Amino acid sequence: MPESGLRIGKIFGIPIYLHSSWFIIFALITFSLAMQFTDQHPKWSQGQHWTVGVLTSLLFFGSVLFHELSHSVVALRYRIPVVSITLFVFGGVARIGREPAKARQEFWVAVAGPVSSYFLSGCFLLLMRVFPSSEMLGALAGWLALTNFALATFNLVPGFPLDGGRILRSIVWGWTGDFARATRVASRGGQLFAYLMIFIGIWQALRGNWIGGLWIAFIGWFLLTASQESFAQVAIRSTLQGLRAADLMSSELPAVSRDASLEEYVQEVLRTGRRCHLVVDNERLLGMMTLHALNRFPREEWSATSVQAAMMPSAEIQWTSPDEPALAVLERMQERDVNQMPVVSDGHVVGMIGRDSILRVIRTRMEVSTQ
Repeated sequence: MPESGLRIGKIFGIPIYLHSSWFIIFALITFSLAMQFTDQHPKWSQGQHWTVGVLTSLLFFGSVLFHELSHSVVALRYRIPVVSITLFVFGGVARIGREPAKARQEFWVAVAGPVSSYFLSGCFLLLMRVFPSSEMLGALAGWLALTNFALATFNLVPGFPLDGGRILRSIVWGWTGDFARATRVASRGGQLFAYLMIFIGIWQALRGNWIGGLWIAFIGWFLLTASQESFAQVAIRSTLQGLRAADLMSSELPAVSRDASLEEYVQEVLRTGRRCHLVVDNERLLGMMTLHALNRFPREEWSATSVQAAMMPSAEIQWTSPDEPALAVLERMQERDVNQMPVVSDGHVVGMIGRDSILRVIRTRMEVSTQ
């Protein structure tokens, strides 16, 4: 899931985002809690019901963030880059730059989340014991203790993409030494659990519990999709095995003069359909010109602005060597959010590799393998 929505800050250098769907679920949970506290504590004022409801909802999502940060801190410990954390309708997701290199790393990264949620559950139970006379604090802490316990237990279900599925994969991976086989086992476990949730949700809906049943079925559908996608990612990894940047690069180098105006550059883009051009002087890379760089300048300035003034300088360009594995190139493109990279050998640009060309090779090799 790519980062999107409102960026609210950084923790340990990791950008934190609120997806647009988060605002919907936050409102629904707050409303549900306010109604629940109204039924359970009729002597409270309406303001107290809503205040405790809002605080409980905020602390719940704080607990989800703590859960994802626990995954992220352990991942960073193993030098696995964490691109972002996003809170959305189903809770939260930490986006890492690559898969763990060893089964042991996978295990500890995965288990950190449930352990952190069980820890929070215990902390909220302790809070109830320390302040037994506070009715509002007790209601807040009691709900959060139970919810964090349920969150940790649900995540331990042995199926992708849940934490339990990653724990299962790490165990099978460590036992067999086969990452693809371990992912297949965890993915199938996730799909079976997802189908079970969909069946239970539909059954609940048919018995009259429409809202609860459809919500359970919807979560099951989400888990099913995520489980299938996780297995597809492993298939991509297997497909690119053994390929290098030199195998996928194009030796045709689309170039544009640094002295050309942006108006002339646009004409070149319209003529060739290419969205990225190198700015080269005697085979020395000066920079890269893209439509993104072009659009930073108002249209009325194009005729008076040179490519050199608008281009991305060479020092900021992500580049690769001919011998870098294709999978590593694709992972770097995704991590840095770039679509093309020049291939550089001995200080000279020898080719260009694009994300679309890598995906095209993946698609072709998959089609051939299924024949």
